[in-house]
Formats: sequence, structure tokens, C-alpha cells
Amino acid sequence: QVQLVESGGGLVQPGGSLRLSCAASGSIFVINAMGWYRQAPGKQRELVARITGGGSTTYSGSVKGRFTISRDNSKNMVFLQMNSLKPEDTAVYYCNADIYSSSTGELLMPWGQGTQVTVSS
Repeated sequence: QVQLVESGGGLVQPGGSLRLSCAASGSIFVINAMGWYRQAPGKQRELVARITGGGSTTYSGSVKGRFTISRDNSKNMVFLQMNSLKPEDTAVYYCNADIYSSSTGELLMPWGQGTQVTVSS
């Protein structure tokens, strides 16, 4: 079993910043890509940013230049630094990762429970 736990969400004014963290734990052999997704009320879950095991990054057009994804492989963690936040960034943010299990060898793609980000004055 593997699990992802997010933290760092909250209420912030437009133009403010937040840093999200996600920690993976459990029977982990290796973690390949890790990513952040978000889902606003009434909308589908969408990709925000993704980072490969080698550190290559991908961003959605709506956050490029404002958000930065990074990871700490020694701690099995991924981060999302969010700057210049806008009301339209309001959503539940979810962490996702491609994890090979050390106990079964299978590829698992768990989701975290989500953390709420609200951008409002």
C-alpha cells in the first residue's frame, strides 16, 4: 500500500502565494512522475503541473510563469509553489504519482485526499 498526503492549502488574497506539499509513504520502490491536479466546483479535474523522476516539468497554460513544481526524492515529496494567485485558481488541489510498489512490483497511481485552495478578497 502507498498513500499520498497533501498539505498547505488555505485562504489567500488575490496576488498572494501558497506552497503545497505532498508526501508519499508506504511500500515504495521507486517514484517516477509526480503531479498536481485541481478540481473546481462543477468542473472536471485538470492537470496543473507534472514533474518526471529526472526533473523535467510540464505546466498548464493557465499557471505557467506563476506556479513552480519541484520534488525532493530523498523525502518522497513533491511541492507546488503558487504565486500571483487569482480567484480562478480556487479549487481542491490533488497530488498524484506513479509509484512502483516494493512489495508487489506493480505500478500504482494513487491520489491524495486533496487540499482546498481559496483565492478571495
